[in-house]
Amino acid sequence: MAKPRTRQELIDYCLRSLGAPVIEINLDGDQIEDRVDEAIQFYQEYHSDAVVRTFVKHQITAQDVINEYIPLPEALISVLQVLPITSTNNSSGGFFSIQNQIASSDILNFFGDIGGLVDYEISKQYLTLIDMSVNGLGQQIIFSRHMNRLNINVKWDEHGLTEGRWVVIEGYVTINPEEFGDIYNDMMLKKHLKALLKRNWGENLIKMEGMQLPGGVTINARAIFEDAMAEIAKIEEEYDMKYSFPPDFFIG
Repeated sequence: MAKPRTRQELIDYCLRSLGAPVIEINLDGDQIEDRVDEAIQFYQEYHSDAVVRTFVKHQITAQDVINEYIPLPEALISVLQVLPITSTNNSSGGFFSIQNQIASSDILNFFGDIGGLVDYEISKQYLTLIDMSVNGLGQQIIFSRHMNRLNINVKWDEHGLTEGRWVVIEGYVTINPEEFGDIYNDMMLKKHLKALLKRNWGENLIKMEGMQLPGGVTINARAIFEDAMAEIAKIEEEYDMKYSFPPDFFIG
């Protein structure tokens, strides 16, 4: 199938591209599965189409309160922010907040000759400056995708981070190819997997280099391996130049 939609169809497509079944591809089943995992991992790390910006919600458990961190799904590879967490001691939120009162008082000026959105925006920036001066930059978060946890550097009890409360996290998650099979038909993924299989094939054949096959034919295993290495280098450069996010993209 020229347009693979499953993992096995992708494998079959790449093996045919290498010459199977006309040529025997000397690869073990586990080697093939390892190369597929490697290609998908690289795709999810470096291709902008492999991730989506979304919101992840989590309900705090008693164990979370004890640990003082929030466990995260493995698919979440970047955290941009946690939606604002207000202190339980702060009674200025909601309808009677300063921001809401300013919005209410300025709403009539939006349609007049003076004031309007300009004054409102200046007022918002001024309030933000005051808040930063008094309260600092707000909650600071610590996240590492290899730990699969999010630390929020606030006093949990004072900010209402208690059992049963919901926390909403904005970030990027990888798209599951088993759920969205169109990923298996991505041109970069197909080219990369084919080159990885070719490299592994060459590595296997190098161990038998110099041996003559029936009819006096000798396989140039090193040429297969070196060709594959050149293809992989070119593909990874194409990933970097065309499909990757800027280096500071995931810095929140």
